[in-house]
Amino acid sequence: MNTLGLYIHVPFCGKKCRYCDFYSVSYTKANADAYTNAVLRNIKHYSDKTAVLDTIYFGGGTPSLLSAEQISRFITDIKASFKLSADAEITLEANPNTLTYEKLAKLREIGINRLSVGIQSMIDDELKLLGRTHTAERAVRCVYDAEKAGFSNISCDLMIALPEQTSEKLRFSIDAMAELPIQHISAYMLKIEKGTPFDCKEMRNALPNDDAAAELYMTAAKKLRKHGFLQYEVSNFAKTGFESRHNCRYWKCLDYIGIGPSAHSCYNGKRFAAVSDAAAFIASPVQQTKITDSSPCGYEEFSMLRLRLAEGLYLKDIEPHRSAIEKKIPPLVKAGYVKYDGERVSLTPKGFLMSNSVIEYLIF
Repeated sequence: MNTLGLYIHVPFCGKKCRYCDFYSVSYTKANADAYTNAVLRNIKHYSDKTAVLDTIYFGGGTPSLLSAEQISRFITDIKASFKLSADAEITLEANPNTLTYEKLAKLREIGINRLSVGIQSMIDDELKLLGRTHTAERAVRCVYDAEKAGFSNISCDLMIALPEQTSEKLRFSIDAMAELPIQHISAYMLKIEKGTPFDCKEMRNALPNDDAAAELYMTAAKKLRKHGFLQYEVSNFAKTGFESRHNCRYWKCLDYIGIGPSAHSCYNGKRFAAVSDAAAFIASPVQQTKITDSSPCGYEEFSMLRLRLAEGLYLKDIEPHRSAIEKKIPPLVKAGYVKYDGERVSLTPKGFLMSNSVIEYLIF
């Protein structure tokens, strides 16, 4: 039987971070209540009993701003509308400031079994620069509260190449995170997005240059590996068996449905996106969407996504293009960017650093 993932975008934030360009709006209880009802309508609309739903992901925004009762309503209606796998991975993204032990215990009780905590750094000065509202101490307390509440699958976000970040500061954050009872780290290179508060000359001048940023990335990959977090994707590291099953759906071109303003879907042979408008989402009986790709997961997209994974690309899966790719592999192996065993090509840590260029060279 086919499997399916469900992504629910929660667009609310207490405060927008200075680097973020994800779609979000300010939280109010009235908006959250109306949004909750809109999500429930859409869950019923996309009801599908023909596939096993084995991953659910509440992303944002800040999903943990919603009450446990609201999230419980989502899960109840999801169970009524889909065939939910007994071992489904159900993830909630969270800001440390929005969680107490009592709320975490309720979330675990209603079925959330994976927590993704937006920590970003274990250094207060860096958190302040990013516009985060929590401290490192608050983040630590949140993770231990989550463990106490019964969570055994916890991920933390880490940002690399921050303004004036040094390798010493980065190693400190990684060592401090690795001491926590967590199983997964998403380590992202800071990218200045157009229109954000970081999009200014002052911030751009404070960023590490390309060589320094590359060194920081390699430092992070090496340090995380020493702590037992193995790189399984360009920006993701996990202890064995704790890779994000939901995010792997994206990289393996598997079906998923997205609900909520700005949410994307790959379902029934099409990619489509919901309009980035919370008010329109709340007002509409069913979310408004637009087709973004009428024939997704062709050779180029499939290959590019597979190469983002440490598992790599099996050339038997793209047999008509095999010979063209094989001709390009030797110089990449010699340069240390890829590994090739005659059947599978995969990026090395050095190759992950240059992933866009390496993948483009191989595929196009």
